[in-house]
Amino acid sequence: MAAALAQALGPSQQDRQIELTVQRERGRLLGFIRRSVVDAAEAEDILQETLYELVLAYRLMQPVEQAGAWLMRVARNRIIDRFRRKALRRPADPVPDDEDAGASTLAELLPAAASDPEAAAMRAVLLEEIAAALAELPAQQREAFVAHELEGVSFRELAARSGVSTNTLLARKHYATRFLRRRLQAAWDDWLMT
Repeated sequence: MAAALAQALGPSQQDRQIELTVQRERGRLLGFIRRSVVDAAEAEDILQETLYELVLAYRLMQPVEQAGAWLMRVARNRIIDRFRRKALRRPADPVPDDEDAGASTLAELLPAAASDPEAAAMRAVLLEEIAAALAELPAQQREAFVAHELEGVSFRELAARSGVSTNTLLARKHYATRFLRRRLQAAWDDWLMT
């Protein structure tokens, strides 16, 4: 039906349909984008990319029947693409020494601390999630993670203090990190969907 409608509309009628859709959806769409992207210029770029997709759909004789929902989905995809590109541009973390080989660090779980408002907002959300997730961990995993990551105690020193082998401590931290990573991914996904 949408293709038939597109063929029935001439170029000027398509332009009018696009214009009406943009007028109706622009404010709501920009508000949706700004909830995830604090930088006004970047939010406007995403808005323009999203509206361009709408124009392309009409020009390719694929008009959109549920324009509002379609535009939100396109905008959400553009926002996710931007965050992925930023994550790929982050410099690699330093290589851990032999003692910590295989152990993930808290820095790997969080966006880089930057002057970027989006990264700062996401970092705050993720730190809250980490605090909540730490409370859910089994005591031994939580102790290993907190001692190594937050207090800076080496695994060798922690093993000497506790009488537990370094490999056991590494495994406990690994399980804690894996749990935290899943929780943070869920928070990240939720944050992008709002």
